[in-house]
Amino acid sequence: MKNAVIPQVRVDAALRSELEQVLQADESITEFVEAAVRRAIEHRRVQSSFDARGEAALLEFRRTGESVPAEDVLQMLQARLDARRRALAKG
Repeated sequence: MKNAVIPQVRVDAALRSELEQVLQADESITEFVEAAVRRAIEHRRVQSSFDARGEAALLEFRRTGESVPAEDVLQMLQARLDARRRALAKG
């Protein structure tokens, strides 16, 4: 696959200075920007998936009128968190 170029982005000098201050020792601005774009793409994919699941759940609730009480959901999440903490503590 051929490489493509992301368009240049004009920023003020202060932002560029901040960027240069946070670069890792062997990191270029290009590498930083590429990593940031990859993270933003992944974040948007995750967000879109989350939104789709929420919309589907709402439609299912409207269709059936059935839902899980928030207290039950919180208890299930707490149990998962506790189990994960125990697993991590064991090493």
